[in-house]
Amino acid sequence: MASSFPTGGFGGGNPAEGVWQFMDQLRSGFEKRAGSRMGRGDVRAAVLALLAEQPMHGYQIIREIEERSGGSWKPSAGSVYPTLQLLADEGLISAEESNGRKTYALTEAGREVADESGNSAPWDTTSSTDGVGHGALPKSGMELAQAVAQVNRTGSPAQVQEAVAVLDEARRRLYSILSQD
Repeated sequence: MASSFPTGGFGGGNPAEGVWQFMDQLRSGFEKRAGSRMGRGDVRAAVLALLAEQPMHGYQIIREIEERSGGSWKPSAGSVYPTLQLLADEGLISAEESNGRKTYALTEAGREVADESGNSAPWDTTSSTDGVGHGALPKSGMELAQAVAQVNRTGSPAQVQEAVAVLDEARRRLYSILSQD
């Protein structure tokens, strides 16, 4: 991780600039990983799996996918609503408008398709065997980066040095996890 800190980070120059550059690198790295986890067909599978449980409107579907994936996947409205329209065109879902919102439900044909897939949901594949999803690591990394920035903004020089020591130890421990068989 130390090599990820730009020159002028914690050791010299403007420390705040180095921390912000590091946070941007960290965030973009996590966003790339999280964003690439789901493929195009996954929105369709997710919608079918959710509607097999109960009727929902589009925003509920987006929220449920985000929640069930542990925050690692939040499909955009630009991918969910066209998928809903396509499923409706295929006769797999129906829409009922109430209070200005369309609520979607599986049709009989849609229930058959959902049952054929075994209701396997794409977010299930983001979890490891111990139940901790891949979304937990990026979330934890972002929270760490936010704490680093806070210490850098408001901490005394001694507190900043202590934070550097904590981060160095954390980096060593993370690499030791990878070195275990």
